[in-house]
Amino acid sequence: MSNMKTTMVVASAFAAALTATSGHAMGQEKCFGVALAGENGCAAGPGTTCAGTSTVDYQGNAWSLVDAGTCEDITIAGADGVERKGSLMELDRDLPA
Repeated sequence: MSNMKTTMVVASAFAAALTATSGHAMGQEKCFGVALAGENGCAAGPGTTCAGTSTVDYQGNAWSLVDAGTCEDITIAGADGVERKGSLMELDRDLPA
């Protein structure tokens, strides 16, 4: 691969990564307790290693990115029928056994 082609590939990859991370900084926030099992973002707390490793629906220490300002308005009916809300902070509810 020529130096010019290599430079273009690296620049494109960098631009794509920058765009992906800027979405979080621009208009999105971490919302805990709203992710379905296996659909969480990174660092979901004890018992998980990274994205997609939560094992319980709406696990309190697992997060998903949501539109900024909407997290605490999200309402979910848990498996036990009790209504739950999203949180900007980790929760001690619905943790894996």
